[in-house]
Amino acid sequence: MTGDLLPHLRTPVPGPRSLDLGRRLARVESRNITRIDAGGPIFWAAAAGANVEDVDGNRFVDLTAGFGVAAAGHGNPAVASAVAGQASRLMHAMGDVQPAAIKVELLERLAAIVPGDLTVSILSADGSDAVESALKTAMLRTGRPGVIAFEGAYHGLGYGALGVTWSDRFRGGFHAQLSAGVRFAPFPAATPASSAGTDPAVDGTLEIVKRLVIDAGTGEHPIGAVIVEPILGRGGIVVPSAGFLPGLRELCDELDLVLIFDEIYTGLGRTGRWFACEYDDVVPDILVLGKALAGGLPLSATIGSPEIMAAWPPSDGEAIHTSTFLGNPVTAAAALAHLREIEARGLVPRAAELGRSVEKRLEAMCERIPGADHRRGRGLMQALVLSGRDPGSLAAGVAARALRAGVIVLSEGPAITITPPLVITERQLEHGLDVIEASLAPPERV
Repeated sequence: MTGDLLPHLRTPVPGPRSLDLGRRLARVESRNITRIDAGGPIFWAAAAGANVEDVDGNRFVDLTAGFGVAAAGHGNPAVASAVAGQASRLMHAMGDVQPAAIKVELLERLAAIVPGDLTVSILSADGSDAVESALKTAMLRTGRPGVIAFEGAYHGLGYGALGVTWSDRFRGGFHAQLSAGVRFAPFPAATPASSAGTDPAVDGTLEIVKRLVIDAGTGEHPIGAVIVEPILGRGGIVVPSAGFLPGLRELCDELDLVLIFDEIYTGLGRTGRWFACEYDDVVPDILVLGKALAGGLPLSATIGSPEIMAAWPPSDGEAIHTSTFLGNPVTAAAALAHLREIEARGLVPRAAELGRSVEKRLEAMCERIPGADHRRGRGLMQALVLSGRDPGSLAAGVAARALRAGVIVLSEGPAITITPPLVITERQLEHGLDVIEASLAPPERV
């Protein structure tokens, strides 16, 4: 499964082995984790490049990159070789006491690729953990526990990260245990009109943020930080209006707030730049990475300026924020190899180039297909937004029909999201878009 392969289905989707595994999984996993019904899931058995093979031998084209992880492709040979080589030498070290040498190499590499003077890192296992590190850093830096986040935001499900995640779908059962110091402001989405000039929504949002900070200043939870995704990811691939991120930077400087950019989804080439914040030439105080960092292994990073990160006290041999697997040598080796592959194969400019093709195709769909309302996104982080009586159900139906036709794609609310591996071929990408377009038809016509 390498190169330019298109879907090949040996059984109906899901096939009999996937259905059997679903029944077995239902007996041993929390019922909240995996949705199991007649429509799925499929169980993956192998993956390479932009292809996935399930346990029934069905081959799919993946337009998700496994939640944005496989930037340089599933099973990238260089990453797999680095993992195998490191595992044969050293699988584990004592990350905050007696670390592996390779941790130094990774941290130096991260400092070299991120924008501005962001050179000091904390490593973690996943994006939610990295957000927790960023929030803790802001608290130490300012002494103010409150945080401004934005409507539509998704920052993870650990309690600190969940507190700044917008959706009540995730927060609903846990309100009593979440921080009372989080305030949400509207996220000013770009529109065709706003792209042509100044968007009044930006000024309105910045004024709301300022008012929230001022109002909280006399209470129990004064605001010390602002956390934002440069493009909303699970919020539906929503690009902000021009001027929003620069305005936030200016406001945070004015009010002495720590500005945190969550680039877990957008970072490492996904949008056609190494980091989405580069489109606005804005450098945060802290940048958070995850997902694609290690190309398939669990690793994240919180990277800040030396001034901000100096809020942490020096270690006296007992770190106040650490974990057993901090700086794991195998994940560090995977990350170094993945970063080398992204750079050596020119995947950042490739994401920009392929993204322009996706934009044209999605905009053409919007012109001729009822219910295809508009396109949004950057690079290979795109969304087709549906309209109608129940656009969320429509989008979920498109994803389900595409899966049965051999294409893996996700829906987020009314949006069909397209975030393939950056190595996907033009033929595979066009085929995936063909299947999405066919799946937009009413079920009886598919």
